[in-house]
Amino acid sequence: MTTTTGERRALAAMSVGLGLTVLVAIAPLLDGVTHLLSDHVRAGYPSYDTAQVGAAVTAYQYLLAGVGVLGVAAWLWTIRAVRRGKRWARGVAAAALALAVVVALTALLARDTSGDVGLAPALGWAGLLPCVAGGVAVGLLWQMPRPGVVSPGTRAA
Repeated sequence: MTTTTGERRALAAMSVGLGLTVLVAIAPLLDGVTHLLSDHVRAGYPSYDTAQVGAAVTAYQYLLAGVGVLGVAAWLWTIRAVRRGKRWARGVAAAALALAVVVALTALLARDTSGDVGLAPALGWAGLLPCVAGGVAVGLLWQMPRPGVVSPGTRAA
């Protein structure tokens, strides 16, 4: 199957989004080095002891890793659909982007019982990076002609 320039660009943007999703999913697991999550939990709940902070960090790590795995699966499925020329790929990509934006904004803006945002802001903002790549990819996909549709004035081969 030959690919058009638009399709190659969309696939490149999707590959960047996939890579960013992997990085964003891995970042919380590096809390032993960065201390982003643990410092944020400790600041929001100064009465927490080390075990409670650790439990909260572990819960965030599992949650964010799960979201990351779902994001990677969505990227891989959508990339495969675009490569195969599936007519529904653009709609699925747009729906996945909308869901990703909702999840990322929720992670960035949701407040917990301390009154502060629940997730460390640096991680919340990082969660929006794959959405930027997704927005570019969706824009490029919607600029391409639909697979299997012959434009007026052209002949089917």
